[in-house]
Amino acid sequence: MPQASVVPPTLPFSIRGFRAWLFCFARAGGRPSLALPVWEHLPRGGRKAGGRGRPETPPPSRSCSRPGAGPRDVADGLRGAPKPPLAMGPGPRLWLLFQLHLLAQASPRSFVVDRERRVFLLDGVPFRYVSGSLHYSRVPSQLWSDRLHKMRMSGLNAVQVYVPWNYHEPQPGVYNFQGNRDLVAFLKAASSEDLLVILRPGPYICAEWEMGGLPSWLLQKPDIVLRTSDPDFLAAVDSWFHVLLPMVQPWLYHNGGNIISLQVENEYGSYFACDYTYMRHLAGLFRALLGDEIFLFTTDGPEGLKCGTLQGLYCTVDFGPADNMTKIFAMQRKYEPNGPLVNSEFYTGWLDYWGGSHSTEDVKSVTRALQDILELGANVNMYMFHGGTNFGYWNGADWKKVYLPVTTSYDYDAPISEAGDPTPKLFAIQNVISKFQELPLGPLPLPSPKMKLGPVTVKLDGDLLNFLHVLCPDKPIHTHLPLTFEAVKQDYGFLLYRTWLPQNLTKPTQLWVQNSSIHDRAYVMLDGVRTSVPRRQGVSGDYGTRQGRSIVFDWASRIHIGCAAGEYGEDQLWVQSQ
Repeated sequence: MPQASVVPPTLPFSIRGFRAWLFCFARAGGRPSLALPVWEHLPRGGRKAGGRGRPETPPPSRSCSRPGAGPRDVADGLRGAPKPPLAMGPGPRLWLLFQLHLLAQASPRSFVVDRERRVFLLDGVPFRYVSGSLHYSRVPSQLWSDRLHKMRMSGLNAVQVYVPWNYHEPQPGVYNFQGNRDLVAFLKAASSEDLLVILRPGPYICAEWEMGGLPSWLLQKPDIVLRTSDPDFLAAVDSWFHVLLPMVQPWLYHNGGNIISLQVENEYGSYFACDYTYMRHLAGLFRALLGDEIFLFTTDGPEGLKCGTLQGLYCTVDFGPADNMTKIFAMQRKYEPNGPLVNSEFYTGWLDYWGGSHSTEDVKSVTRALQDILELGANVNMYMFHGGTNFGYWNGADWKKVYLPVTTSYDYDAPISEAGDPTPKLFAIQNVISKFQELPLGPLPLPSPKMKLGPVTVKLDGDLLNFLHVLCPDKPIHTHLPLTFEAVKQDYGFLLYRTWLPQNLTKPTQLWVQNSSIHDRAYVMLDGVRTSVPRRQGVSGDYGTRQGRSIVFDWASRIHIGCAAGEYGEDQLWVQSQ
């Protein structure tokens, strides 16, 4: 039998690609290999009927595996193909056994820090990620592949994503990972675009998301202290992570998946508690459920590094184009003197608040700062690369001495617009990236076609209170004093309070709300007629002389960041006439 002619590869390659080639060689038997790189092309074709010589014509080559594929990927591709004979001469057999021995000694798939060279190593090779943030909870699942493809074609090699706890566990012990909440389907979509994943599972995520991703049902225990080692909070976190983390465990990079790192908490140094016991508990929980091989990190602004970091968790920073990059990276160096520089949130734009103007970030300032970061050899994640939309009531709210609810749009002035279209900012960023690493071949997809709806006529069918039998089919709750949203187990939406005044008032009377306890917005009505709209700030006013009073609470959103002493915006109403 003719001996196989094997040409060792001379270019660098990862062990996962070599492993895929080795599997194909074993299937190919002793047939000669082509002169092309052996991990990309292998011969295929039959011999002469009854013959033992070479094929009459050179067999067509086939792609054995895409770069980065593992044995499982190759096996799936070969499962439906005709199986060639496994006959093999003594020379190839000995060579194969030798290579199997080397393979057994080789390092497995890994993502680690090389502290001597101050770089990441991916499968033992120096690696730098250029990533972008995309939140699956803000993009319909039908569009995930489109957005991820545009990110890959822009030159990114990773995607960073949050996991909102309240999006998946609406009630204690009730979980939803279907449809737009299918996290595994999102990981698969990212994998199909050859994008690595930087996962940020919280439990708190900020993200300008409702209550920072924490479930509102936590507030049903009025004394709970969120984001601390409070036993009630830790019990809920443990229960959630015992569901979430085993789900993502097969997707860790060293297990054959695409998740290279996980963030513990989120900008914890900006929180008032500074509870190291809590952070140690989270780190131990991650390692207990996922193993010691996982790469865990933290992210904080420059003021939060003291309380946000923990030994054993890699410290990263975040900043925008206008910040002092040299100063902030120097602060990271105090905590990570021997390791790669990482900006986990490089801001390409900013969020919008109701009542404010659309935020924008100059293209030149973004690209100039990005180039400076890459010239330092730093790793970077652009927040956001595609913002998307806050559907339903999932928008959060800032507290910056005033209450600032976030808009439905989360466009963020990102490189990919809310509609999913490439922007001039994207092409400028792509040009910067091309100076440091090779871009994928092919053009970016064109902007999607848009619908022209024309004029829309809205017909009034009646007042809100005329439809209570449809909106509220259950009987009302009777209480001596008004209850909060959490007390009646309503996460968001509208809540109607009704009462009769104890006496007929003959002159204008002021409505007073104790401790300014309206945490959103209320519509006050007397006998069905709206008289005022008190908000979170400023709730006093004259409300007339009639007896019947209704107050409808309009949900704005719970605070996601900037709260004092753990106050997350639960609604309370204590109304008195005085």
